[in-house]
Amino acid sequence: MIELTPIFIVVAAAVAFLVGLSKGGLGGAAGALATPLMALVMPAEKVIGLVLPILMLADIFAVALHWRHWERRFILLLLPGAVVGVTIGTFFITSAPTDVLRMALGVIVLLFVAYKLVEDRLLAANSYQGRDWHGLVGGTITGFSSSLAHIGGPPVSIYLLLQEVTPRVFIATSALFFFILNWIKVPYYFFAGLFDVNLMWQVAWLAPLVPLGVWVGKWAATKVDRETFEKIIVVLLAITGVMLILDI
Repeated sequence: MIELTPIFIVVAAAVAFLVGLSKGGLGGAAGALATPLMALVMPAEKVIGLVLPILMLADIFAVALHWRHWERRFILLLLPGAVVGVTIGTFFITSAPTDVLRMALGVIVLLFVAYKLVEDRLLAANSYQGRDWHGLVGGTITGFSSSLAHIGGPPVSIYLLLQEVTPRVFIATSALFFFILNWIKVPYYFFAGLFDVNLMWQVAWLAPLVPLGVWVGKWAATKVDRETFEKIIVVLLAITGVMLILDI
C-alpha cells in the first residue's frame, strides 16, 4: 500500500488534471508528463497500472468531444502494429527490474523531448509518399512506448501529419486510436499483474479532476498561447526524464 504523503497527493492530483488538460485540447505534451511524474513518487511498475485508468477515463471525454470526425482507415492501419508493440512492451515491463524500468522510462521521456524540439523541422523537411505498411511501423512503435510509459503520441502524430489530414481529423483520429489502444492494454496489464486494485481505491478521489481538466483544457485552448504552454511542459519533461535516469 502506498503512503499518501502530501507530495504524493499533490503529484497525483496534478497528473489527473494534466491528463484532462491534454485530452481537452491544451497540448498533447501535458499528458506525457503523467507517468514520469508519478514515477518520481512511487515504483515505476505500479505507476503504469495506476495511470492507465486515469487515461481511459479522459479518453471518454476526448472521443465525445470529437465524435465521428476521425478517419477510420488510419486507425485500422495503426492497430495491428499497436497490438504487436503492446505485446513486446508488456513483456519488457514484466522482465525488467524496477531500476531498469525506471531508467527506460526516463529514456523514453527524453526521446519525446528530442522529438518535440525537432518536430516542425522534421515534418517540413520530408517529401513523403504514403504506404499502408507505414501504419504498421507507427503503430508498433506507439504500442511499445505507450505500454511502457503511456507516451505514444510522437509516432502517431508523425504518421497522421504526414497524411496531411485536417487538424480536426488529426485530433479526432488520435483520440479514438488511443481510446482503443488503452483498452487493448487492459488484458495485458491484468495478466501481467500490473493493476493494484487497493491502490486504485486509494486514489479514486482523483476521478473528478480528469473531467475538470478536460473542461479547463477545452476552454484554455482558445485563451492560452499553446506554443508557450508546450515549451513549459517540454522543459518539465526534460527535467523529469533526467531525474528518472539519475534516480534523484
